[in-house]
Amino acid sequence: MKKYCGAIFDLDGTLMNTIADIGASANMVLEEYGCPTYELSAYRQFVGRGFMDLMHRIFPQDTPEEKFPAILDRMLCCYGEHYLDHSAPYEGIPELLSFLTSKGIPVAVNSNKRHLYTEKLIKSAFPSIPFAEIIGEGCGYPRKPEPAAALHIAEVMNLAPAQILYIGDSSTDMDTGRNAGMDTAGCLWGFRTREELAAHGAVYLAASAEDLKKLF
Repeated sequence: MKKYCGAIFDLDGTLMNTIADIGASANMVLEEYGCPTYELSAYRQFVGRGFMDLMHRIFPQDTPEEKFPAILDRMLCCYGEHYLDHSAPYEGIPELLSFLTSKGIPVAVNSNKRHLYTEKLIKSAFPSIPFAEIIGEGCGYPRKPEPAAALHIAEVMNLAPAQILYIGDSSTDMDTGRNAGMDTAGCLWGFRTREELAAHGAVYLAASAEDLKKLF
């Protein structure tokens, strides 16, 4: 089995379960605009491409485009007040990150979440982990599945893309890794299905953090 020298992680649905705080914040915004809300579990299919994309997915199709900047501002405000209410690392993730760093394997985060919240969540949940890089939306790189951020991380790690495992829970993550020339691992505990991950070329499917340890 191939052993990897570096790891790039998605955040939402991979390192942390953040869906309750995202969904609750989005429902607050929908309520303010008099729109129907969704069960929190429904947001598992809506997230992954940034908050503006999320707003377009959950608001009625006839919502005028010019309203979305204000809608996004309300989402950022609500989420900024509630992003740490319930979000927490998945089982085994803190131990996995400690294991990797103890072996000298660099780890990084590449998320489509706004960089401010990406960084705050990571530093709150994993304060002792020396991440090589944390990149969220707004850092000057195009959103996933564009590979620019992942390739920048490879340069920071001083590793070839083929030496890095790209780890996530969605088709967007699998596409990003492939676009960057990296093998991918799909996390079955995340927001999307085994079928989606397999259809987008996941090289590995991991049922637990322990499964990922075996790849390093």
